[in-house]
Amino acid sequence: MMDFDFSLILVALTLITGAVWLIDAVFFAKKRQVVTQQAGTSAPAGEGRVSQGWTVDGAGSHDTAAREPVEPLVVEYCRSFFPILFIVLILRSFIVEPFQIPSQSMLPTLEVGDFILVNKFTYGLRLPVVGTEILDLGEPERGDVMVFRNPEDNRTNYIKRVIGLPGDTVTLLGKELYLNGEPVEQRLLAALPPDNPKELIYEESLGGSAYRIQKESGPSGLRAEWKVPAGHFFLLGDNRDRSRDSRYIGMVPENNIVGRAFAIWMHWESFFSIPSFSRSGLIE
Repeated sequence: MMDFDFSLILVALTLITGAVWLIDAVFFAKKRQVVTQQAGTSAPAGEGRVSQGWTVDGAGSHDTAAREPVEPLVVEYCRSFFPILFIVLILRSFIVEPFQIPSQSMLPTLEVGDFILVNKFTYGLRLPVVGTEILDLGEPERGDVMVFRNPEDNRTNYIKRVIGLPGDTVTLLGKELYLNGEPVEQRLLAALPPDNPKELIYEESLGGSAYRIQKESGPSGLRAEWKVPAGHFFLLGDNRDRSRDSRYIGMVPENNIVGRAFAIWMHWESFFSIPSFSRSGLIE
């Protein structure tokens, strides 16, 4: 996933525009109104004034343009943009956030160019940027596809599948996956290409979920075991031999959770390609 921290920029813009609007409303708007009204009543009675091409008699009429204070341009922009930025911030922080898939680590479930939606409240409401939970609404479950911040830098967004929960023991013996000493069920679906297989597609069942994973046909020498500590999760990419996940970056702390990926809404592989909605649907 991309490491461009849009959430930080959105929070900063929302705070700046809101602060400028609030400070102006509290300290300067009323003063401008008073000064403008005084200027509007300072003309001698009977003296004609010209406003926007119309001649107005000062004794019996009011010059609308003169009575309305001129708002500074920066305040006008902040007043206009703050509500929009605030609504977007609330939606992205607590309801749903869009992401684009830039790598092959989740094949065959997610392809490069998939645009996905991430539920931000399934695992509890969290403050934007810092990720601190403020309302507990649920916990990740085995088999969930989860977006999280890489614990190595606490910034880069990754997407993987939840395998191990706190207290679990995850074991890899070559290409075989074990959870708490029991083999995770895998059923071979296809060997690609059929005449000289390079990739093997399996259906893996875990935690009541069934989903497809992909492995290279060659052997793997990786043999390791991990004990998942409290407040952490063990995640793997569905493209098991081409994924940088908990095998290499470590366990994912609870505060690094971004949300649960639940749907593909568009596929757009490159700027010069045509967006497609053929892959739209729920993520298994």
